Amino acid sequence: MEGVTFLIQYSRIMFILLPILLLFLTALALMTIRSMRSNFRYSWMIAGGGATLALIGIFLWQYRFPESIALGPWQPVMPVSHVPSWLVDASSWPYALSLVALAVAFIFTSLVRAENHPVAWAGTLLITSLGILAVTAENPLTLILAWTSIDLVELIILLRSKGSGRQIRGFVAAFTSRLAGSGMVLWAALVCVANGTQLDFHTNSERVGIYLLLAVGLRLGLLFRQLPNLEEKVIQHGFGTTLQLVSTTATLSLLAKVVIVAPNSSFSIILIILAALMAIIFSWKWIRSSDEISGRPFWMLAISSFSLAACVNGNPTGSIGWGVMLVLAGGLLFLNSARQKATIWLPFLGVMGISALPFTATAAAWQAGNPNSWYIAGLFIPAQTLLSAGFIRHALLRGKPSLDSQERWSKVIYPVGLFLLAALTILLGLWGWDGALQIGQWWAAIISITLAIVFTFLYSRRLFRMPLSRSTNQWTRFISSERISWLFARVYAFFHRVANIITSSLEGEGGLLWSFLLLALILSVLFSHGW
Repeated sequence: MEGVTFLIQYSRIMFILLPILLLFLTALALMTIRSMRSNFRYSWMIAGGGATLALIGIFLWQYRFPESIALGPWQPVMPVSHVPSWLVDASSWPYALSLVALAVAFIFTSLVRAENHPVAWAGTLLITSLGILAVTAENPLTLILAWTSIDLVELIILLRSKGSGRQIRGFVAAFTSRLAGSGMVLWAALVCVANGTQLDFHTNSERVGIYLLLAVGLRLGLLFRQLPNLEEKVIQHGFGTTLQLVSTTATLSLLAKVVIVAPNSSFSIILIILAALMAIIFSWKWIRSSDEISGRPFWMLAISSFSLAACVNGNPTGSIGWGVMLVLAGGLLFLNSARQKATIWLPFLGVMGISALPFTATAAAWQAGNPNSWYIAGLFIPAQTLLSAGFIRHALLRGKPSLDSQERWSKVIYPVGLFLLAALTILLGLWGWDGALQIGQWWAAIISITLAIVFTFLYSRRLFRMPLSRSTNQWTRFISSERISWLFARVYAFFHRVANIITSSLEGEGGLLWSFLLLALILSVLFSHGW
């Protein structure tokens, strides 16, 4: 009887961990083969095969969730759940599916770029496996460990890249900010202990909501400078995309796990208004960027603002919808570097994904369990219009690499990777999770997508003649020309200067020391009494 129980428990664990192990072992195999035979010809087949099998494994999660596993018996000092545990359910499944699909699409589309290399594939598979561990984390301890692992891997990869000295300092500053965000979650747990409770994803956490909000803001770059882009353009399209989207998604997953503030409270209304203003600013910068790669940080910040607003509005399903589209629609645009007439229609499925039209993944974005949810949708129509218009504008730009000089099989595999992301964009609107088959605030979606088409047309005729690169001061002068936005412009400029001062100090010679100091403090609390 005990043997049967052990086999059942073992099968449950392997059912969840098998896709993650496939990604990790495939990455390990690629690096081992490269060290032994640098000219091995079948590395791509190993990378693509391992990622595809992992994707199939994630699909199979659908038939057995909710399913939870835990490692034990661990006894850390962390004042939350006693063991690292992971939960596969209707909230984590869309995130995990999107992340693995992004990895598969990257490997398939990398054939036409200079990143057609086993190291890039191995790095993508490794960071994706850690991302899945983060989005399925069942308690704060597991989430902090996953976040820290992602941050360390990302820092090592970026420090080994061919970035300038200023970029390297920017990487260190971003790493420090993210560690501070992880520390905020730890501090929230300590506050709960002081009040005689535990911080757990299954219980109400409103009393520490401000700390969790700061944690998300620090890790997303809403409070400080976003992670800078790599200098190599070809690397930016694929490997840089997976690095930044996985890290951002791992952070956004927290918004669907906890209650940050009470919906319909005065504080929640203030946060929603601030999120709407941030979404407008970042969406405007997104459409004004010279190309999709230079505008990628603004894309992530705009989507994060939408996701935060849905969370504050008591709508975790809408928050997940935006997080999933950050990966699928964003990956569909950023990985589409060799743009051909035959595949020009694929990115526009990404526009449908972020449109919040009925039966799309973001259809439930502006829903809430209260009769006042309609004004939330109306508040975000300008930002969603700019976000969609920017997506259309960047999708119409010409790509630099060409498929004409590629081998015949590469010309087939490349669009398959893009089609996978497009297909999942449609599939998640129809099946598999709580956000499927939702009508949502259809009137707001129709208004925003119509305005986006009109705005794109007018912008292409008139505003494309203006310089595309604008400094922060020019942006401030632009919004200051409107009397209604004058006060917000001054507040925004003040906090921007404060953030620049703090960021500059982190970019100095002591930035890396501060980073490792924060990491040491977090680990010392987690492991001070051993496991």
